[in-house]
Amino acid sequence: MILIIDDDVAVRASLSLFLKQAGFATAQAEGPEEALQVAAKQMPQLVLMDMNFALETTGEDGLQLLAQLKKLYPAVPVILITGWGSINLAVEGIKGGAADFITKPWNNDHLLQSIRTALELAQPTAEPTSGKLTRKSLDDQYDFSMIVGEDPGLLQVLRNVGQISATDASVLIEGDSGTGKELIAEAIHRNSHRRKAPFVKVNLGGISGSLFESEMFGHRRGAFTDAKADRVGRFEMANKGTIFLDEIGELDLSSQVKLLRVLQDRTYEVLGDSRSRHLDIRVICATNRNLQEMVAEGKFREDLYYRINLITVKLPALRERAQDIPRLVQHFVNNLKVTYHKQELQVSNKALKWLRELPLPGNIRELKNLVERTVLVSGKSLLEVEDFQNQLQGGSRKLDEKLLPSVGAMTLDELEANMIKKSMAYYSNNVSKVAKALGVSRGSLYRRLEKFNIPYDTAE
Repeated sequence: MILIIDDDVAVRASLSLFLKQAGFATAQAEGPEEALQVAAKQMPQLVLMDMNFALETTGEDGLQLLAQLKKLYPAVPVILITGWGSINLAVEGIKGGAADFITKPWNNDHLLQSIRTALELAQPTAEPTSGKLTRKSLDDQYDFSMIVGEDPGLLQVLRNVGQISATDASVLIEGDSGTGKELIAEAIHRNSHRRKAPFVKVNLGGISGSLFESEMFGHRRGAFTDAKADRVGRFEMANKGTIFLDEIGELDLSSQVKLLRVLQDRTYEVLGDSRSRHLDIRVICATNRNLQEMVAEGKFREDLYYRINLITVKLPALRERAQDIPRLVQHFVNNLKVTYHKQELQVSNKALKWLRELPLPGNIRELKNLVERTVLVSGKSLLEVEDFQNQLQGGSRKLDEKLLPSVGAMTLDELEANMIKKSMAYYSNNVSKVAKALGVSRGSLYRRLEKFNIPYDTAE
């Protein structure tokens, strides 16, 4: 039974009729007192409640009712329904234990998706039959063919990924650069009911604020000066499937508002076309930044933060799963055998052991680049420790103290600007290559280029 709590009889009737048509039994309550009485007679599967039951519309009575319901029935998910202007109140409700929040007027499909997701997540998860979680047991249930590793910490992550894949819950993937966040996002999609629909990847760090709407929502010919043809936006490409928003921490505040509107209402408008379009989509986001700190600093919207992280997946750094390094090296070598037609290619056991002890701040991406660079430069069939050492030293970022300015001769900003200018000149203004060389994201590099007034080609 779904308990609907709202002081507006029309809202209660509308929701009750819609949910009954969707196959759910419902009960109704006008306010907090009646809601607690109904729940006491029959514990609901889910509660759908408004936040305001008084003329003051402060939401305090709604927050109090939420606290009472979570204390009495902690396992029962609660979805809040509120107006767009009361989203801050809904965020307080999420902090108080609510599973999700929907704004009025709601989209029926999105509401139903939210209810089903909350119910699925509320189901107790089955424990593995054996005491030990193994890679084989996971591979028997899910498709993780793209992910290499058997570290216990990684296996726990994969188990969680498999379990949440069946839902439509929004997922936030956190982890250092190079830990494989995109592969995890793709694994969620491949194991979901949307697997046959599109999986669209978007690097938000590479999209400037001025181009955000055109890139994400599309535009009609003539919508602005350079709009010489219609453009399909990323959301439309991903409709019915999954959209992966990488580097979401790089998004400016103005674009965050526009993104929140879409994720909240599941509607958007193409630039130059006033007709609203509906979305049926799953959203997965990723970041290597601490979004909670950014929220506290006012750099990331709190309401957007709670909208995108119904489920959080934290990926371990490679240093935390060092036992997987030999497996990853062998995986890369096997791929390179095919790519470079070198079937005899091997890595010595001594080299594998040495690589396992190597500090790799760039994680899997750094390891992959090191292996491929060593294969290409050494030209050998059997790779030894010294072959990897040569490439590691060749790519080392240690600075010769003689090349550094004397203390006090240059500020950090001046030093940073000078390094960026030299890198831009060296890589012929290729922003992607410069960002990779300096170890920053494209979005971070763009901000520095603008900060130091360094010219760059926006057409790249």
